[in-house]
Amino acid sequence: MADAPTSVWRAAVRPRMLGLLVLLLAAAAVCGRLGAWQLERAEVRGAAAEERRAAEIAAARPVPLDDVLVPGASVTGEMVARKVVATGTWEPGTLLVEGRAHDGTTEGALVLTPLRVDAADAGEPHAREPGAGDPGADGGGALLPVVRGWTPGADPVPDLPAGPVTVVGWLQGGEEAGAAVVGGRTDAISPAQLVHVWDAPVYTGYLVVASVEPADPADLELLDPPTRAGTGLNIQNLAYAAQWWIFGLFAVGLWWRLVRDEAAGRPPIPGDEGADGAGGAGDGTDAGPDDDTGDGADDDTAEDSDDGRSAAGAARGRPSQEVAGATR
Repeated sequence: MADAPTSVWRAAVRPRMLGLLVLLLAAAAVCGRLGAWQLERAEVRGAAAEERRAAEIAAARPVPLDDVLVPGASVTGEMVARKVVATGTWEPGTLLVEGRAHDGTTEGALVLTPLRVDAADAGEPHAREPGAGDPGADGGGALLPVVRGWTPGADPVPDLPAGPVTVVGWLQGGEEAGAAVVGGRTDAISPAQLVHVWDAPVYTGYLVVASVEPADPADLELLDPPTRAGTGLNIQNLAYAAQWWIFGLFAVGLWWRLVRDEAAGRPPIPGDEGADGAGGAGDGTDAGPDDDTGDGADDDTAEDSDDGRSAAGAARGRPSQEVAGATR
């Protein structure tokens, strides 16, 4: 028997629809849990990969600064966290970059000091960035901003020793301009600002110290190697997590589609009780003419039999009459 159309609410509360809802919600919950598990795996594997990468960066052999970056050239993503070595002399003009966290401590500052790079390390000048200053004809004498370390307080930093110094560290790209430099304090490491503060050409990136010779007299905490943006999650596991969550949404959407189909009703199909009754009526209607035709044929046969018997009787009576007439 065909299902009559009904409202979506009535179709949704039918027992079979409620049973399907429970089943598909359970499937969606399993998919959601599997997605969360894959997300956890993405974080774990991403963190492990980041630790391996940090260990490789720390253990890498330093290369000369001019092999990676020259005055006026932009810092690209491939240059970030490259370990380089530069020689030069410390210049006055140390700044405190405030508002920088380290090892969970938010109240602290970076100690930023300009290093006048020797001409041999500066290399040939490139097309300069806006605000980077003019590196000069041979590129020598440019200032390299160097993050010597982190300090938790705002106490004055001891002066650096005079004379040549060799600095090993990791490259990092310059930041956008922040607030104006006031009283030797700033909130950004911006070459565009530093070129005006130090009144000299400045590299477009800065160096995070790993080691320095001779040693720094200030008691500063060294920073970890810089990291590239977008790291920390394993992409493959992250894609698996999204896949499982999509499957869960599909299960819920499937139930809603089934409810809508249930509410729309179902047309009769062969084998339904109503369809069989209609077929039986059709057979009876079709059988009528056949039955009438059969009855007519039987009547014709009976009449033919009666006519045959009458003819036979007439044939038998005619000789008797002829004999009687002859006798008379």
